[in-house]
Amino acid sequence: MLYYALKVLLSALVIVAVSEVAKRHSGFAALIAALPLTSLLAFVWLQLEGAGEARIAELSQQIFWLVLPSLAFFLILPWLLKLGAGFWLGLAGAGAATVGVYFAALPLLRKFGVSL
Repeated sequence: MLYYALKVLLSALVIVAVSEVAKRHSGFAALIAALPLTSLLAFVWLQLEGAGEARIAELSQQIFWLVLPSLAFFLILPWLLKLGAGFWLGLAGAGAATVGVYFAALPLLRKFGVSL
């Protein structure tokens, strides 16, 4: 139980750090958020739990391919905000569009031999 509490605490600290830094320095917060901290934490937890290097390598490769469609969110959200959609509508619109990009990308990735 203590192990899971530690996992949750460390993972939450990453999110809190980004949001707090963003209040003062959005560029630095963006850099922190852009780092693959969530993935790194997942790799560490898997290693500590004995998942094996092949499993971690597979996860890393799958993350790479799934990051690509998620980048649409970061293009669409600012575009919608600049159009005056407002934060919540922009967030929902960018999220919905990103889901659409995933649905389009997954069959394409499978066609090129990427297993997810």
